[in-house]
Amino acid sequence: MRKYASIAVHKPYFYSFAHQLIHIICMHKPPENMIYQSLKEIFAAFSQLKVLIVGDVMVDSYLWGKVDRISPEAPVPIVHVQKREKRLGGAANVALNVQAMGATPVLCSVIGDDDDGQEFIRLLESNKMPAQGIIASNTRTTTIKHRILSGSQQMLRIDSEMDQTINSKESSQLLQKVKELALSCNIIIFQDYDKGVLCQENIREIIDFAAIHHIPTIVDPKKRNFLHYNNVTLFKPNLKELREGLKVDFDISKIEELQQVVSLLKEKMHLTSALVTLSERGVYIDYAEKYLIPAHVRQISDVSGAGDTVVSIAALCLALQLSPRLIASLSNLGGGLVCEYIGVVPIQKESLLQEALKNNFFELYADN
Repeated sequence: MRKYASIAVHKPYFYSFAHQLIHIICMHKPPENMIYQSLKEIFAAFSQLKVLIVGDVMVDSYLWGKVDRISPEAPVPIVHVQKREKRLGGAANVALNVQAMGATPVLCSVIGDDDDGQEFIRLLESNKMPAQGIIASNTRTTTIKHRILSGSQQMLRIDSEMDQTINSKESSQLLQKVKELALSCNIIIFQDYDKGVLCQENIREIIDFAAIHHIPTIVDPKKRNFLHYNNVTLFKPNLKELREGLKVDFDISKIEELQQVVSLLKEKMHLTSALVTLSERGVYIDYAEKYLIPAHVRQISDVSGAGDTVVSIAALCLALQLSPRLIASLSNLGGGLVCEYIGVVPIQKESLLQEALKNNFFELYADN
């Protein structure tokens, strides 16, 4: 029998007793029993899930070309364009990963009422995703990242964006959309890229709403809002974000130091669980029990979007109440698989399943 995750009941200066009481009552416990008998059953069950993704969306633009000479105008390469492509990015890439795993994604975000915003809506439509949670604002600029590549080498990236926090009207509209759509969803993902859609006030209100309605929450944080996600079910920083968010340094080669820092994180933010991605060292999960899952050796082509894949798979596993070790191991495996591809791409469900079967994940990590 697993023990409930402990939660501190002292009152931080920024956190009201009422909020604290809500989450003591509504907090999610770690899974106790597996109801699935195989990985194939688990992967089939993903298709029954509906996931709300809230956060910063963007367009990822790619221009591939060939370089065979230097410009006579400046010491820079000349790229002869051979291919152009635009893809869904940011929180929308999380939605693509959720969709690729067979689940139904629902996006909530604010974009600009501009040409790039219209392109974003067209990309949603071409990927058969609903746009009812998307708000177009004439005060915002739609984020677009232009990547220029020669072969597998990225030559340059040009970003067009704004990172100011959305205004009160836009935040109210976002909250209304979230509350309308969340009740039919099995889990909520906060995908924060520090572009201004998420702020302390709307984060707090969404977490409280989810807790009251017993909807688990998972966060892929960035620096600005790092400490604003109190009482979420699962918090997923990478190593750099963990160090910067808590303003601590430690020796990652010493597991006891990592354990202490993650315990500090959970206590400070009243988290049910934490999943820390450690790049080539794998992932570490603290969910009633503590596990370090090593990375799988593979050829790395591009780490872009790996965090999106990890949080997507972790969310689906959490919604099915899988064991902590299975949540961490499947997420870790998926994040590694997408690194074998150039650019930001979603996970391939069948590839993940076959790789997990080959490595006996169910037998090793299901905790039956």
